[in-house]
Amino acid sequence: MSRSLPRPVKWGPVSPSPAAAGRHPIADPAPQSLCAREPHVPAERLVAEMVPPPRFQKARFETYVPDASQPSQAQAVQVLSSFAGTLGGAHASGAGKRRWFQKKVQAPAGPRGVYLDGGYGVGKTHLLASLWHATPAEPSLKAFGTFVELTNLVGALGFQQTVATLSGHRLLCIDEFELDDPGDTVLVSTLLGKLVDAGVALAATSNTLPGKLGEGRFASADFLREIQGLSAHFKALRIDGEDYRHRGLPEAPSPYSDEQVAKAAYATQGSSLDDFPHLLDHLAKVHPSRYGALTDDLSAVCLTGVDAVPDQSTALRLVVLADRLYDREVPVVASGLPFDRIFGEDMLKGGYRKKYFRAISRLTALARDGKRLVENA
Repeated sequence: MSRSLPRPVKWGPVSPSPAAAGRHPIADPAPQSLCAREPHVPAERLVAEMVPPPRFQKARFETYVPDASQPSQAQAVQVLSSFAGTLGGAHASGAGKRRWFQKKVQAPAGPRGVYLDGGYGVGKTHLLASLWHATPAEPSLKAFGTFVELTNLVGALGFQQTVATLSGHRLLCIDEFELDDPGDTVLVSTLLGKLVDAGVALAATSNTLPGKLGEGRFASADFLREIQGLSAHFKALRIDGEDYRHRGLPEAPSPYSDEQVAKAAYATQGSSLDDFPHLLDHLAKVHPSRYGALTDDLSAVCLTGVDAVPDQSTALRLVVLADRLYDREVPVVASGLPFDRIFGEDMLKGGYRKKYFRAISRLTALARDGKRLVENA
């Protein structure tokens, strides 16, 4: 979207006017509106974007800082570094060049994948991206995406075409492997089985809540059981620790007033300004696979009237948006409720609780990033 001709913004009931923001609309172009965006994403883009997101483009094993009090973190770096070193040989399937009279090359014996099991904020995505970067193969032969993005790819391409597209890869990294939806889990499990047979190495992460590491529904045993016959292909690595996003940092800023949010939006070129309830309604009209495109070229997201999320479907859509904003390092400035109060107690105790805790952690980090925009407005 061109920033030279910004879209007119339809203000929600609590969105301040330009005058209330203390800015002249001619001097300061109106912010964009997420609610005015309805992106369309071709399947080719879904494939092309299967690389580590901007936040993790520079992630390397050398830049991962293990917590000295958590030996499992340093151990994970060593194991993953060694694993990356095993992925530089010939592709088990011959990279699609096997002739009809040749015998099929069998995949190497032993684990062909690693699974990182731990709580949110211990650096699993950093380690997964580091593995992607350390694997000695061309970027076109490596794929990186979340579980949701992988299921979206299957939906866009179809199962057989997805298998054909990924079978020539050396490595497939799946972030945030989900155990919530049995249908999607079985779908991806079947896909991974096909890819392992083709010689593709796998790596995955999933969240285990603090106090439940190694046990309960979200533990590694459950993951390995859910992916059924693939358990022999994975080496599970348990990573302990506290949420690094908030380790040793000051508390997140308290929510601002509507006027402060609007002022920051008008002072920040390329920002968006939306009423939170209206944005939640708009998310229901956009497929989650397009949430990344929804945030294209944004320098900040400013929200007025943040309130408790009304239902689980809305909450899950917000989780996906929070992930995409975090991946793209888009700061957030908000008024209303603090982010640690937007999900009800029933949600934080339910089957999707790991997603909500991750969203709270990430939105809080982005709110901390947004503090400078308010101070500079």
